Amino acid sequence: MAELISREGNKVEFKVTVPAAEVNRAYEQVWAGLARDVRVPGFRPGKAPRKVLEGRVGKGYVEQEVRDRLLQVHYPQGARDLKLNLVDATIDPADVVSGQSFDFTVKGETYPAVTLGDWKAASITATSPEITDEVLGRTLADLQERNATFESVERAIEATDQVTIEEQGEEGGTYPVYLDVAEAHVREALLGKHKGDTVEITVPAHQHGDHEHAEHTVTVVVQDVKTKQLQELDDAFAASLNFDNLERLRTDLKAELERRARQEGDTARREEFITHLVEGMSVEIPRALLDTRRESMMAEIKDDLGRQGVQWGEYESFMQEQGKLDEFMADLAKNAETRVRRDLALEQLAEDLKVQVSDAEFNQTMNGLAQANNMTAQQLRTQLGPNGLNNYYASLLREKGLQLAIAQLTAPAVAEAAPAEVAQSDEAQADAAEAEAAQTETVQTEGTQPEGEGQKAE
Repeated sequence: MAELISREGNKVEFKVTVPAAEVNRAYEQVWAGLARDVRVPGFRPGKAPRKVLEGRVGKGYVEQEVRDRLLQVHYPQGARDLKLNLVDATIDPADVVSGQSFDFTVKGETYPAVTLGDWKAASITATSPEITDEVLGRTLADLQERNATFESVERAIEATDQVTIEEQGEEGGTYPVYLDVAEAHVREALLGKHKGDTVEITVPAHQHGDHEHAEHTVTVVVQDVKTKQLQELDDAFAASLNFDNLERLRTDLKAELERRARQEGDTARREEFITHLVEGMSVEIPRALLDTRRESMMAEIKDDLGRQGVQWGEYESFMQEQGKLDEFMADLAKNAETRVRRDLALEQLAEDLKVQVSDAEFNQTMNGLAQANNMTAQQLRTQLGPNGLNNYYASLLREKGLQLAIAQLTAPAVAEAAPAEVAQSDEAQADAAEAEAAQTETVQTEGTQPEGEGQKAE
């Protein structure tokens, strides 16, 4: 049971009392987990007495596990019961005792008051790209290009050839150049040359990464010339991609392109609506809320850098040397405000629409998220913690409200929409659909090999 103690402006305090029956259930769950996971010499798994288990892990551990389980469930539930949307909170729990009720108090700050404009008058104009026969034809042609083979020839280099060159010098290397996607200065230097020729390639001044490179000359020797061989667009080609025949390839490929087009249209409509919603919103955002979001985003950046083996201090020093640190921090603050505004608008939308997420829905999404991360639901709850669970619940409300509002605004269009999506049946279909938008890697002498294989001529 949740009880509001005080509310002054955005500051709020409330108390939650968990019944003794719920406390006992949490104890039983913790003991069951310990019996399953803790191995005690002389006892079969699951048969060690509780006193023995308690001696192995400590009484304080059991109580902490019970307390955490109760907070994970009843803190978000208490906030929902009181209809409080908390930015963050401090939880002060009492001692937990088996057979007795458990109390805890929460002090926090709610989100500021938000007034939305007349979003129901919004006109959503974004549409899904049309998958025409021309689009399908280009995608099939891209598939042919991506599955082309190359055969060595004894002739002058032509515009669509693959040329293997050996770069001279101490840091030289051998790598292929695809002339149809090579930089102009590389293509012009190699066209018309033959196997065995020595070629001087003038590389214009340019910026590579964070380094400026002046114009310079690279000497290469042509090692091999290969001509591109496209497969015929027939049943044999379809079979090489694990399709029964060409017609099946066309059918499945078009279905996958249409699925992605609908997905692209859905994303565009969401962004168009959110932009309209945010622009029509009135709100005074507390500085503390912006600071909290900025700090959270900074923590994510540091974690991402850490996973790549880069310490924040090193990256910060690098940006300082490049004169880009102030710009980085300004962009971070701007992005934090953008995210806060979007969240506030969507949360108010969900409230105006009286959106609710049932316990069953919440638990189902939690289970799905846990499975996707190879965790149990309890492990995920523990990792998120009470505040994280509350934030996750808020994100579900925002998403549900957004979907409901867009459905209301686009109901006629939805009624006329195409049938349900066709799931892709083969990895090759996904590759084919991506080919429409993908650009082949650009190859130049300032690293004519693909990125990561050692770009030599600097």
